[in-house]
Amino acid sequence: MAKVLIKSVTISNKGSAHHGKVVDVLVSGGEIKKIGKVTEEVKTTINGKGMILSSGWVDMRAWLADPGLEHKEDLESSRLAAADGGFTHVTALPNNQPVTQTKNDVAYIKGGNAGSLVQLHPIAAVTLGAKGEDLTEMIDLHTAGAIAFSDGLKPIWHSDILLKSLQYLQKFDGLLIDRPEDIHLNMFGVMNEGVESTMLGMKGMPNLSEDLIIQRNLSILAYSGGRLHLTCLSTEKSVALIKEARKKGLNVTCDIASYQPLLDDSALEGFDTSFKVNPPLRIQADNKALIKGLQDGTIDVIVSNHIPHDEECKKLEFDLADFGITSLQTVASNLSALSEKVDMHLLIEKVTTNPRNLLGLDAATIEEGAEADLTLFDPNAKWKLNSSSNKSKSVNSPYFNQELKGKAIAVFNNGQASVSSI
Repeated sequence: MAKVLIKSVTISNKGSAHHGKVVDVLVSGGEIKKIGKVTEEVKTTINGKGMILSSGWVDMRAWLADPGLEHKEDLESSRLAAADGGFTHVTALPNNQPVTQTKNDVAYIKGGNAGSLVQLHPIAAVTLGAKGEDLTEMIDLHTAGAIAFSDGLKPIWHSDILLKSLQYLQKFDGLLIDRPEDIHLNMFGVMNEGVESTMLGMKGMPNLSEDLIIQRNLSILAYSGGRLHLTCLSTEKSVALIKEARKKGLNVTCDIASYQPLLDDSALEGFDTSFKVNPPLRIQADNKALIKGLQDGTIDVIVSNHIPHDEECKKLEFDLADFGITSLQTVASNLSALSEKVDMHLLIEKVTTNPRNLLGLDAATIEEGAEADLTLFDPNAKWKLNSSSNKSKSVNSPYFNQELKGKAIAVFNNGQASVSSI
């Protein structure tokens, strides 16, 4: 990797003695060579004024669709989109064809990591086929390199499976990830249940479908012990339940999708399927609770919830379209918008330190001599996600062709660097 000099950049890395300081940073050969005042002239120099340099961002929830559905996304396009979005590490949900449930499946996802800037970490399925019925061989999958366990896009609907999984994973301190949803309460639902769904004449998905499962999960966690991470929270009560559980000493963590507190169900008035997500966009009261959860630390992590789809799955009547947004490249813009209400350094922790701790990844401290696993982020950069800048194979984003504020300018990892053309 050629030398890259970042001038006058703000460090956001609590483990570093340089946290909060404005310094020059010289990166060369995959290593942080110097921090402070650097006078050396190098070919690639970035004016980092107003930018933030942190450890490389980590996404705890992305569906990469490979193997089996490569027309939506593949491992190569996923890495390109992730690097452009500021991520050096991405966890891959197991809902491929076949589902990630064998040692060979895990090896396939990890196979390209040695020569890649972006490291992909497979999340293995909890149940065979992610059907919620029979447990996978989780010890073998852990040994093979699975970083966590989840049925991914599908909730763990079977209470006994949840209990046995939490007990089983304690053998190696494994992390169980579940997206709380009562699939029966949400059956045929397409958006948040409320005033907007009534006005639009569409079947709603009630807050209860999330809140009820969180209550169940927390009760089972209290009974079984173990480590539980609840993903993609969306309701006010969800946040309150997690906060109360923490006071009782339960080992539970949680995340939200970066777009969730920024959009509400009024966005669906135009029947734009780009806004069709699960959990659905809720109301302002829920969004305010999510913001408060970010501020007070109840919400540990921010994820992309990247779910790419081809046009055949999205350009349909609203009730027939698939759920999901392609979002690896727009998390940075969402963080910029969220920073109007939440301290930016706190937001950065939720895509760096916190997910690294939960997944057992290296801390990536910003110090001289350390390996360069870094993300350079400009909260004020203006750009557009369009056909020329899009790195994903899919275009199902409500932000497509809009001017956005906030962009990852460069990423460094595994002896490699990628610098944005902006």
